Amino acid sequence: MGTKELPTVGVGIMAYNEGRNIRALLQALIAQRTSKCRLSEIVVVASGCTDDTESIVDHLSRRDPRIRLLVQPKREGKARAINLYLRSSETDFRILASGDTLPASDAIESLIRPMIDDPTVGMTGGHVVPVNGDTDFIGHAVHTLWRLHHRLATEAPKMGEIVAFRNVVKRIPEDSAVDEVSIEAEVTRQGLKLKYIPQAIIRNKGPETISEFVKQRRRIHAGHLAARRIAGYAPSTMSLGRVGRVFVADALTRPARLPWCLGTAALEATGRMLGAYDHYVSGRSHAVWEIAVTTKDVQGNR
Repeated sequence: MGTKELPTVGVGIMAYNEGRNIRALLQALIAQRTSKCRLSEIVVVASGCTDDTESIVDHLSRRDPRIRLLVQPKREGKARAINLYLRSSETDFRILASGDTLPASDAIESLIRPMIDDPTVGMTGGHVVPVNGDTDFIGHAVHTLWRLHHRLATEAPKMGEIVAFRNVVKRIPEDSAVDEVSIEAEVTRQGLKLKYIPQAIIRNKGPETISEFVKQRRRIHAGHLAARRIAGYAPSTMSLGRVGRVFVADALTRPARLPWCLGTAALEATGRMLGAYDHYVSGRSHAVWEIAVTTKDVQGNR
């Protein structure tokens, strides 16, 4: 099969002040090893950036014509940025990668191959590995969160910081605060399957403060509740029974850290309660959310 006959893949990156990581992310994407698909474009949607994100992307686009910059003068929410990307892309498969991530060298191939091999698979998600240290409480909480996410996703697929999907999703609700869940809902509505790909490694930095951890969990839970109400779809992590079972099993393997495990559970419960308050009581929108500043330097902790 010639290169031109390979299925095409586009990567969309929604960026707001990602100057500390965007160069490394684009370089990691350019260097991807693929044999079953062809990475034909990398689109960065820069939304209201006030740092050097746009200039870095513009400079790299002059070196690699696959890189394209779309600029939104002000932040309108990640979902609107995603819809702008979806309207501008016509590749066979799309990948959404957060601007503060770094994919392993074979991540794209690992994500796309299952959809090429099985036409019933409509969406895949990668395995997030945090770069935070885990020797303090908040680092422990971040690692616990993603470890549980991994274990749950192997049972019932739940997508994370990088997702790939067929060109069947034309838009997502513009007030969505959980874009990957909105895409999950649309893909499953069309009768296609989700598949979690543990070998598709993506590095990501979690919050370094308790306040940012809770804010992140609050926004995500409020978004999950909205998706359940609007689309009638709930991700697997909404099941308290499933989450509780996996959490207890994980905590039992770390008895020396039981106080930290209980503290992590308390933070998650707080985030979920505040998210429920936002959804059911205050009506607060998380479509344009406050950025967790401490998550932006992915390379600094590698």
